[in-house]
Amino acid sequence: MPRNLDMTALRSFVAVSEAGGVTRAAGFLNVTQSAVSMQLKRLEEALDLQLLDRSERRVKLTAAGEQLLGYARRILALNDEVYARMTAQEFEGEIVLGVPHDIVYPAIPQVLNRFTAEYPRVKVQLLSSYTTRLREQFRRGEVDIMLATEDRVGEAGETLVELPLVWVGAIGGQAWRQRPLRLAYEHACIFRQGVQAALDRAGIAWEMAVESESIRTVEASVSADLAVHTVVEGALPPYVERIQHGGALPELTKTKINLYVSDVSAGQVTGDLADLIRQAYRGR
Repeated sequence: MPRNLDMTALRSFVAVSEAGGVTRAAGFLNVTQSAVSMQLKRLEEALDLQLLDRSERRVKLTAAGEQLLGYARRILALNDEVYARMTAQEFEGEIVLGVPHDIVYPAIPQVLNRFTAEYPRVKVQLLSSYTTRLREQFRRGEVDIMLATEDRVGEAGETLVELPLVWVGAIGGQAWRQRPLRLAYEHACIFRQGVQAALDRAGIAWEMAVESESIRTVEASVSADLAVHTVVEGALPPYVERIQHGGALPELTKTKINLYVSDVSAGQVTGDLADLIRQAYRGR
């Protein structure tokens, strides 16, 4: 049957080991000498080991005591870290993170997983929308941290990475070979006009086959091989693949993924979340 070590007894043991005696340890712990002695005796009885050599004036550790000391320090350090993190009031609250829906994957789930492990008492509300809409919400103070896909970086923003747009279609699909080329886009997609202009310059006829307010509708249509779409490189949704067109479709421009952090909500927790986002994109 598993047995638990007494944390108070462990703390007394470490204090006596570091102070070199019960009297000094008692002063350090702000308890009586008898209380410290009782804790040591309880620990030795629980382990059925002699941990201290009391034959001399200055207390020394036995071999068993030396072995326990390393464990005890690590146990107490972890205990204190957990207690501080779970009860610290400065690590409470809510952060609103705005991310364009087409770049949520793969970076953001990894970021949120790491952040939650560091700040379990902080709630992160993930707001996924269009860049244009997120900009307005950020301006109104409704978003604390925002990612944006843009041609250029705005005031107080920073560019994390610059990536090309790529053509995507159904896995093994043939829609990209059809003419006019059938496109699927949301109404507010910022890439839509640039893609159409690229097709016009290449002399490729096109038509809007799917227009929707929902990215899920677009993804479903593309995965069914009804049309093609474009996404930021490395952010392909499920059930589609990058089209290996061999030059049959025009190469597309690059887009910047920019980070904005609100001055109003600036602080350690918000800053740490922003740093995790930076780290997630640094490798790309």
